[in-house]
Amino acid sequence: MRAVRRNNLTANFNWIGSDGWAGRLLVSEGNEPEVEGTLAFLPQAHPVRGFDNYFLSLTPLNNKRNPWFIEFWENHFQCRYPSSPPTPYNQNWQRTCTGREKLSPEGTEFERQLQYVSDAVMAFANAFKDMHQTVCKGQRGLCKEMVPIDGSELLKYLRRVEFTGLSGDRFQFDDYGDGPARYDLIHFKQVSTGRYRWLPVGEYHSGQLKLDENEELLFRGDQVMPPESICSRPCNGSQAKKYVEGEGCCWTCVECVLYQIRNPDDETQCSACPQGTLPNAERSQCLSIPEVYLRPDTGWAIGAMSFSTIGILLTFAVLGVFLQHNDTPVVRASGRELSYVLLSGILLCYMVSFLFVLRPTDIVCGVQQTAIGLCFSVVYAALFTKTNRIARIFRGGKKSAGRPGLISPKSQLVICGGLVTVQGLILLAWLWISPSVAKHVHPTREDNLLVCSSFTDASYMMGFAYPILLILLCTVYAVVTRKIPAAFNESKYIGFTMYTTCVIWLAFVPIYFSTVSHLPLRITSMSVTISLSATVTLACLFSPKLYIIIFHPERNVRQALTMPTSKSSVHHKKSNQSSNNGHLLNGASKTTESVKGLMASSAVHQPSPTASMSSSTTPQQQMTFPEAHLQTEVVPGQQYDGDLTVKVMTNSGTISVSRIHLTDKIHHSAMNDRSHHQTPFRHVSL
Repeated sequence: MRAVRRNNLTANFNWIGSDGWAGRLLVSEGNEPEVEGTLAFLPQAHPVRGFDNYFLSLTPLNNKRNPWFIEFWENHFQCRYPSSPPTPYNQNWQRTCTGREKLSPEGTEFERQLQYVSDAVMAFANAFKDMHQTVCKGQRGLCKEMVPIDGSELLKYLRRVEFTGLSGDRFQFDDYGDGPARYDLIHFKQVSTGRYRWLPVGEYHSGQLKLDENEELLFRGDQVMPPESICSRPCNGSQAKKYVEGEGCCWTCVECVLYQIRNPDDETQCSACPQGTLPNAERSQCLSIPEVYLRPDTGWAIGAMSFSTIGILLTFAVLGVFLQHNDTPVVRASGRELSYVLLSGILLCYMVSFLFVLRPTDIVCGVQQTAIGLCFSVVYAALFTKTNRIARIFRGGKKSAGRPGLISPKSQLVICGGLVTVQGLILLAWLWISPSVAKHVHPTREDNLLVCSSFTDASYMMGFAYPILLILLCTVYAVVTRKIPAAFNESKYIGFTMYTTCVIWLAFVPIYFSTVSHLPLRITSMSVTISLSATVTLACLFSPKLYIIIFHPERNVRQALTMPTSKSSVHHKKSNQSSNNGHLLNGASKTTESVKGLMASSAVHQPSPTASMSSSTTPQQQMTFPEAHLQTEVVPGQQYDGDLTVKVMTNSGTISVSRIHLTDKIHHSAMNDRSHHQTPFRHVSL
């Protein structure tokens, strides 16, 4: 207590005392401000009957058997007893004790532990009594069985004693050899200014604590509220306990870092929340982050679906126009069957966007995995079939006068179906080996995205590999057939479609790989790219045909589709059979440009003059065409006869002929300038 006072910490401590020092004047005397407010437990004791009178009657003269009684007498009466040895207490006392001083109840305070001394003596007395009665059978004095006394036997009797002591309390030992658990709760407080006392405020007996409601507890400074006295404050839910080394009851609170909570099974540890969860506000548990995917009501999805919806409506509009004019020359010349396949593929491309806004599941991811590559394969397989057919026709026409194989509509559908089947097999193998499944990904610690696994890496490019190959092949064929005459200029539109598609996909690839941390943008960019490619194909290939069908129906006839070449060079020689009325066509001619496009093969025409063609390299054959036109350049006022090398355009294709012999005279005396002339004929001899 003196150390507390020296360090000026009197107000910082509130004591809880045990029976070792609580209630003793030796501790509290002179240290009252430091001890004030102390609560202590003392073994409960009551006055021993008759001991007060006995002790107050003692003097040094009648109590010589107690060697410490004279020292007590000197201290109590503050005098020095004659012939007593010097002690630290009696050296300053000048008065001499007479031994006849009297102890009074007012000046004498007895220790509370007297009852326990009395109970201990009586416990042994009763144990000896019980043992003597049992062993000596009522014999007076000690019998030989108790000489000497066996301590272990005496302990048995001692544990079984039961009596009422001189204090009036019942005494017996419990099963553990302890006496009755009776305690008084005492409180050291200031009863008046500068006057302090230990006062009882409650008791503990028979396992129950009883407080004296009439006795007010006063803590330091007359405070009635109990002081807060702790070694360590409890940690809140976001903190872990870090125990002080060597202390099992004191700790410091350590704040758990971001995304951590206190371990529910070990309050000394912080645990990180699993991916996809975040701590709650109290940092007491981890809560799941709401999953995010490309929902239909988000801005990205609305934009992509709006684009696709417009494309679907346009596709159905084109399909309706084509069906309404199904038998017109423009529709027939464009290859009706492949055009409808192409429109189906374009429609699939637009519809794929709606798959991206569905909540990802394993089934949805599998459908996405196959649908993306399949729709492209349908489109570009049809375009490849078209360009390949044109290229084969004109390449074969330079080598032979015969008609190339596999150019009929049925053959074209078989080729296109075979190309799409290859993609289908690739997609099935991919789906079997590495199926796309729904999974949660976390680009940042606070994200919980639900996406298809194929979108998290570059595996979707496997579905695009085959369509990209078809795009490249279509582009090559578009370049090869770019100089076909204007009569068959669909190849130019296909070429423009391919060039634009390549640019779109070259722009998409870096966007796809740079949006790995923004998966909604990656999915949207893929959707828009697919729809944009379909739009380019729809606009470039079908808008010219729709323009003629809707705005210039007069050009949607057979004759209008047989248009002149850009320029043909005719090498001729005058015949020696010339006359003033006309000129006979004679000479060798070589076409400088190939025919572009194909004519439908089922139109009905008026009879036309007949031309017979002969070749020096092949046997002569007779072929009949529904309609064909000789296209060459003639000079007005001249008459030609003889052989001419030309290109013959028919409804089902073109045939390159080395020499042609006209059986009909062509008179152009009425023409005033150089012009292109088209001569219809039906029968051609090869």
